[in-house]
Amino acid sequence: MKRIKKGDTVQVIVGKDRGKTGKVLLISPKTGSIMVEGLNVFKKHSKPKRQGEKGEVVTVSRPIPASRVLPYCSSCGKGVRVGTRVDAAGNNKVKYCKQCQKTL
Repeated sequence: MKRIKKGDTVQVIVGKDRGKTGKVLLISPKTGSIMVEGLNVFKKHSKPKRQGEKGEVVTVSRPIPASRVLPYCSSCGKGVRVGTRVDAAGNNKVKYCKQCQKTL
């Protein structure tokens, strides 16, 4: 969970959305799952709330286990392993791609 933060771009490596990328919307460290924008989407039928209103089919995003995604490197064009290092200024830690050595 330490390698993925809210707002990062990730690539799914397992399951029906394998190979797709998206932005992280929500992280749940307790359950070890993350919510990714536009991925793991299911259709849910909702009943009418009031009389005269119609029921509808709504698309709902569901969480994905964090172990099924990798941080996405735009220069490599795929999900990669990441490391951390201190930036050139010397104050901030930044994530970098282990393959091409560029910061994410």
